[in-house]
Amino acid sequence: MRIYDLIEKKKRGSALSDEEIRYLIAGFVSGEIPDYQMSAMLMAIWFNGMDDREITTMTIAMEHSGETADLSGIDGFKVDKHSTGGVGDKTTLIVGPIAAACGVRVAKMSGRGLGFTGGTIDKLEAIPGFRTSIPREEFFRLVSENGIAVIGQSGNLVPADKKIYALRDVTATVDSIPLIASSIMSKKLAGGSDGIVLDVKTGGGAFMKTLDNAVRLAEQMVKIGTEAGRAVTALITNMDSPIGYGIGNEIEVRESIDVLKGNGPEDLKELSILLAAQMLCTAGRGSQSECRQMAEEALESGRALNVFRTMVIAQGGDGAWLDEVIEGRKPLAAPSRPIRAEKDGYIGKMDTEGVGIASMMLHAGRKTSDDVIDPSAGIILRKKQGDPVRKGDVTAVMYARDESLFDEAEKQFAASCPILGTCEKPEKMVFARADASGVTYL
Repeated sequence: MRIYDLIEKKKRGSALSDEEIRYLIAGFVSGEIPDYQMSAMLMAIWFNGMDDREITTMTIAMEHSGETADLSGIDGFKVDKHSTGGVGDKTTLIVGPIAAACGVRVAKMSGRGLGFTGGTIDKLEAIPGFRTSIPREEFFRLVSENGIAVIGQSGNLVPADKKIYALRDVTATVDSIPLIASSIMSKKLAGGSDGIVLDVKTGGGAFMKTLDNAVRLAEQMVKIGTEAGRAVTALITNMDSPIGYGIGNEIEVRESIDVLKGNGPEDLKELSILLAAQMLCTAGRGSQSECRQMAEEALESGRALNVFRTMVIAQGGDGAWLDEVIEGRKPLAAPSRPIRAEKDGYIGKMDTEGVGIASMMLHAGRKTSDDVIDPSAGIILRKKQGDPVRKGDVTAVMYARDESLFDEAEKQFAASCPILGTCEKPEKMVFARADASGVTYL
């Protein structure tokens, strides 16, 4: 079998056999297939796509390209939650503790951020002392004792995805549904959870810019997971506006704590409740309405906040620092600069990706995987789409240890946050739900 022949086959729109796909993945991981030939294959896939069988076979081959997690040693139903990435998306820090407070096990392996979207591990590491690298035995013990632990991905978990994504990132092949679906689901299946809840973003700040494409991606991932014997549900959610008001790692931890205290932005709180309820429903804890009620009670009673605090301390986080944040006695340490409206009007639909880039320019995110993040950097919005403003009103506040970064980041933010003469209200938060029975538009 020759990789040249497989590239030629896919270039002309033919489907690859299961054997050919397994050869492709194994050969690339071993180094037998060089980067330049895999790059050609990725572009052929981008242009000609893959059918359901090809995508499923590739996902399973990628899943088994390295280690897989066996969570059978942890009692109870384990549910994972994954977002396709968004600006200000800190829901894992909220929904995980809610689900755990309701008796569902959350054994989660998360990644770091790259580009304008943040990573859960980066957010948690903004908490002084928090450990995201934990031995397997300790990870299992923490999940069994506390209901939840969140760690970084194993160095040898799905190495095929690490290598393929590095090529996709530099060959303009990131936005391919077969490649996105196999990338996400290979990691989720290798993670070992019994159930998976997917938050598939659509809009200006998402990889899937249109609702139709987001639904197609959700359907594809649900199909892969279902065929692999997992309970999988996807919510298709709005990413035309940052989630909540905070963008940046420590900033987002603080905003998550506000929601766990029963406060915080309504959009973030509502999305978190919906996702947590779906996790409970996926675990068989009741109907959608019953699970929503359980999630709301865990939040309102403070039980979810207690679970979050327990998780942080169990993983080495500084309990005194956390308590000061919870009690509102710990201000952000980084220097700040307000951004002011240049005229009267209403905040229009934001260029959400552009806002994320502005936060990245403050070193809240990475341009490359080698970049060092400033955990205290970021942006706190004071106004969002539809809000009225007067000239001189503060629309956002930037934070960064390096104050020389403010000027360029402010220009980027201003270009991404238009002020209009008429009021445009934001669209709803959740558009649809996809599961094994099909798609339901909400």
